[in-house]
Amino acid sequence: MRNSRIAGVGHYVPEKVVKNADLEGLMDTSDAWIVERTGIQERRYFEPGKDTTANMGTRAAQMAMDRAGLEAKDIDLIIFATLSPDYFFPGPGVLMQRELGLTTTPALDIRNQCSGFIYALSVGDQFIKTGMYNNVLVVGSEIQSSGLDFTTRGRSVSVIFGDGAGAAVLVPEENLERGILSTHLHAQGEFAEELAATDPSSNKPQRLTHEMIDEGTIYPYMNGSTVFKHAVTRFPEVINEALTQNGLAASDIDLLVPHQANLRITQFIQQKMGLAEEKVMSNIQKYGNTTAASIPIAFSEAFEEGKIKEGDLICLAAFGSGFTWASALIRW
Repeated sequence: MRNSRIAGVGHYVPEKVVKNADLEGLMDTSDAWIVERTGIQERRYFEPGKDTTANMGTRAAQMAMDRAGLEAKDIDLIIFATLSPDYFFPGPGVLMQRELGLTTTPALDIRNQCSGFIYALSVGDQFIKTGMYNNVLVVGSEIQSSGLDFTTRGRSVSVIFGDGAGAAVLVPEENLERGILSTHLHAQGEFAEELAATDPSSNKPQRLTHEMIDEGTIYPYMNGSTVFKHAVTRFPEVINEALTQNGLAASDIDLLVPHQANLRITQFIQQKMGLAEEKVMSNIQKYGNTTAASIPIAFSEAFEEGKIKEGDLICLAAFGSGFTWASALIRW
């Protein structure tokens, strides 16, 4: 038996910075309103003709591979998490495979929204543990801005999301006390419609109609209070689940990297777990919620900032649409 270890992390965010004040002319909102409710001050939006979900993932992946000391030809499997693929089909995994110059390397797409990166990480971890693959590239990439309702009707959702990509390279690790110690995945489909974009839909006579556009059902819907209530419950649960399985306590965590959903949720988790502020990575102020890209972007920035050192215990945790939630405990 062997573990998998994260040998390199990377990220890419588009150059276009959109501040809260930039949204004031599009909808009835204000910088103060957004900061108070979300903690977000700015986010990045993709540039048409330059950025795609796949090529942003490729840029993040290249950084992760460089840090891991690997080349694209060394990758045995690509796992790509997103809710915003470039095409209805095929998924972005094969598009990124092509951009990396690979030919027959398998590419797997994961659709678990905000929990997508940890779900993908867990899948890659299992492939390495079973010995099927050695070097696995795990990517989360999102273009949210092209699918938002930039009117007052959609402001509660549209002010939250941004675009970006993050990646991690998994490699085998023979030392079972190092690497990914465990992953924990959960879902509760009874709440599927509480955070969802239900159109275009394959179960309608026409997947996309003018009525869907006019009525706004093509845009994301979020029952904010319900999502918040469940998030602040599930986050501590799934973090403690990981700690308990490994015989550890919250005080053993050197860095918690939560999904960047809302600064208030992150602060609640920090207080609930009894963690010092410097032990919780937060960059939502700069990027907003980038869904599946959120955790790997924050992970990569934490690495760049020197917040991660050898031997550290790192916990990743996410909650989002589905509802799905997950955690991963890592000894760096």
